[in-house]
Amino acid sequence: MISASLLYGADNEIYIDQSGATLNLDVEQLGSGNIIGGADAIAGTMTALDLDGGTQTIDINQIGSSNKFLGDITADNFVGFWEFDGSTNVFNVQVDPTNTYGADGSNVNVDVTGGTNTFTLDLATTSLASNADVDWIINGDGNTFDFNINNADATNDVNVDGDDNTINFTGQGFAGGYFKLTQVGNSRTFNINQLSTQDNDWLRITSNGSNGTICVIQNDQGTGTSC
Repeated sequence: MISASLLYGADNEIYIDQSGATLNLDVEQLGSGNIIGGADAIAGTMTALDLDGGTQTIDINQIGSSNKFLGDITADNFVGFWEFDGSTNVFNVQVDPTNTYGADGSNVNVDVTGGTNTFTLDLATTSLASNADVDWIINGDGNTFDFNINNADATNDVNVDGDDNTINFTGQGFAGGYFKLTQVGNSRTFNINQLSTQDNDWLRITSNGSNGTICVIQNDQGTGTSC
């Protein structure tokens, strides 16, 4: 077991390469221009953050603006608590892209306060995230969220409060998925695709605001559709 707790000031870089089961990782960065290393990191010569092993708990807190959290996580029974306070931050993470463990039982909680942030999450890119639970709490304007789940009875709960936010979601796999979106704010853009193969999907959107575009596609191998 490895347990790490790291605290840094502004304009810092953290690189972690960990292999082995039962990881408890707690990272906090305060200030602006910081990076937790990932595959797309460009500051210095930083290589990708790489966490491999079953049963991981990863607690990330980035407090400030223009920060980046980038990298790969390969784990089964994975728990993530990720908090981002500030603007113009970038989050780009993929979980188990090579189907090493399957990303089953993933429990991901993302809390965002701020504007003009960009978030990309790919959960079980080529495998199945059985019984995954993903929760987003978003407070701020002008944010963009792209997340994809290769799901098997996965649950997504998204709460958004702010204007000019964009959410792009694709759920696919061989079992159904559940998606619930609660939103308050104007000029929103939602693109929701549920593409479970010959199975049932469930969707509920509650939206309060003016202007915007909402596109929802549910397709279990039927005729191709688009908005």
